[in-house]
Amino acid sequence: MTETVRVRGEAEPRPETDFHIHATGASARPRHTLKHDDTFAVVDSHGDIGASAGGPDGVFHADTRYLSRLELLLNGTELLLLGSNMRDDNSTLSIDLTNPDIYRDDEIVLPKDTLHIVRTMLIWRGTAYQRIGIRNHGSQPLTVRLSLSFANDFADVFEVRGVRRMRRGHSEAEVRGRDQLVFRYLGLDGRERVSTLSFDPAPAELTSRQAFYDITLGSGRRCSIFFAVTCDRLEDRQPGQFFRGMIGSMHERKRAARDTTAIQTSNELFNQVLCRSAADLSMLMTRTPQGRYPYAGIPWYSTTFGRDGLITALQMLWCDPGMSLGVLRRLAHYQARDVDPVNDAEPGKILHEMRAGEMAVLREVPFEQYYGSVDSTPLFVMLAGAYGERTGDDETLRALWPNVEAALQWIDKWGDRDGDGFVEYARQTDKGLSNQGWKDSHDSIFHADGTLAEGPIALAEVQGYVYAAKELAARAARRLGEMALAAALEAQAARLAARFDEAFWCEEIGTYALALDGQKRQCRVRTTNAGQVLLSGIAPRHRAESVAARLMLRPSFSGWGIRSVARDELRYNPMSYHNGSIWPHDNALVALGFARYGLKEPVERVFRGLFEAATYLELNRLPELFCGFRRGPGRGPTLYPVACAPQAWSAAAPFALLQASLGLWFSPEENEVRLYNPRLPPFLEEVVVRNLRLGKASIDFAVRQHRNDISLRVLRNEGNIRVSILYG
Repeated sequence: MTETVRVRGEAEPRPETDFHIHATGASARPRHTLKHDDTFAVVDSHGDIGASAGGPDGVFHADTRYLSRLELLLNGTELLLLGSNMRDDNSTLSIDLTNPDIYRDDEIVLPKDTLHIVRTMLIWRGTAYQRIGIRNHGSQPLTVRLSLSFANDFADVFEVRGVRRMRRGHSEAEVRGRDQLVFRYLGLDGRERVSTLSFDPAPAELTSRQAFYDITLGSGRRCSIFFAVTCDRLEDRQPGQFFRGMIGSMHERKRAARDTTAIQTSNELFNQVLCRSAADLSMLMTRTPQGRYPYAGIPWYSTTFGRDGLITALQMLWCDPGMSLGVLRRLAHYQARDVDPVNDAEPGKILHEMRAGEMAVLREVPFEQYYGSVDSTPLFVMLAGAYGERTGDDETLRALWPNVEAALQWIDKWGDRDGDGFVEYARQTDKGLSNQGWKDSHDSIFHADGTLAEGPIALAEVQGYVYAAKELAARAARRLGEMALAAALEAQAARLAARFDEAFWCEEIGTYALALDGQKRQCRVRTTNAGQVLLSGIAPRHRAESVAARLMLRPSFSGWGIRSVARDELRYNPMSYHNGSIWPHDNALVALGFARYGLKEPVERVFRGLFEAATYLELNRLPELFCGFRRGPGRGPTLYPVACAPQAWSAAAPFALLQASLGLWFSPEENEVRLYNPRLPPFLEEVVVRNLRLGKASIDFAVRQHRNDISLRVLRNEGNIRVSILYG
């Protein structure tokens, strides 16, 4: 998910035009994120916006920043941080502050730790709410001046990322009465964007830049100030609706979780990892006209991404099949119907990314509705087929079938332009992404000597996705009565498997090549792409065993996880985006591939590494990626500076790793759940799965590890689901 144009502070323009995210300096304060639907906020540890260097701060809505500065001061002085806490369900952020020693004429007039100030923040339906609670713990009454400073730039999210613009629209600020300030921006796209700042009670003084409160508090007394930022709506919205928003947000999260599977284990730390992952996924889920969709990540990817949504839904399919519905319906709705070179679109192709910001509308960046993804289309077919097999929901499958057929036609016609049986990519204009697989950095596809591969490029894992798509589509077609199509798809999948092994296997490195370049030369580089090949089942068993063995050697396995590129490859860089870093979702997909072939020992090692990495990370949250340095004793993994956190497919990774360990398989027709070769990692003695749904039935069961054996107990069974363990 990278994209490079020239950025501020860069000495020379890069030769590529990918859109890279630049890190220009260290964060002076840690950052926190909140989100609801299309609105999110990034604030620092004090609850401020733009008051400290190094963060993409702001209140954002629909790819535009609606507040670029917010700073709270007491008597013109910065407050001291006591601590900050995010609720377990991500609904609110609470920040505890106190006053420093405040002097007048070299005398302390307010000793430190006299005032306790709590900033509580939440986002609900396009409004960012904040309650500032103040309590006097001193023995005497006191009077202080509290100020809020604010500003807005209505910057497009790509501007915040570093893209320079030659021209911008017109902005203005208007104070309305004693308790409201309105920022307006008329963009070059002709659209007016509006931020409304509301205060309750009204401040003593309000300007276009600051609000001042003169507060007198007796000993032990307290007061509250409510502040709200509303995006684009001009109706009178009272900031005092903070509590209504808090209650509404909590109720919505509870309703969304009502029918989902709950998991509890014998390891309390892992329970916290699961809790945070579930909360992050809930926060990233966004209401759209086609259903709820997991937006990719905050801050850079808070929008619809095809690949990310599909992979997240695939990872969660076993425990939350409802997520797949929104993903499939939304991507079907936006499936390309025409040839559009600017957007890399062809009939049947599935969306890569969509943006609503000014720069996308004006085509300053090519992402309003952009289709430059080679894997989203086969992944769409995979998810549709897998969803049908997980749920037995033939009605939805039948409704999506025209989209599935269009996607299959794209694979055969547009995806394989030279007719060699492999799906390749090459951008249609120089404004598109140069690499269009999940490793989409400009330098991520290369040969063993370090030279970049020239297209059209056929990625190893994409051929696996195509194989799995045709296998799953064949079974779906048979269920829908399309027998001739089913037979044709099965034959195509078999031919692809044979051709793939011949073209991609590289005995020299003992694994599959990363890719074939435009001259059909192998990129003989050891990468996790080969591990993702196993997810599809396209590899013969002896090849799968070799791939797994190579990935678990020290050049690839860091101790925290598998590096995207092995450390003895020429372009390896543990601090890079794709050439040696560790991606949790990538590791989870590789682990699912291992499990498919019954290779549970490497599943266990990957699972353990990522879990132990999470225990070192803030909120026990797995980020988008972290650096690929070798694990050392007594210290945690090294963070990647501009990684998104939360990120949807990373949040889904622990659930996918559980599936890989348990070997779960579902048959709605037979009302059966099977566990193939289940094996728990050493840090888990027991896993309890509750409310696992199969059609209209549901079951609770517990799996326990006893040295080399597994026991299974059914705790509740509504609908007579049959559950069993199978080995072999």
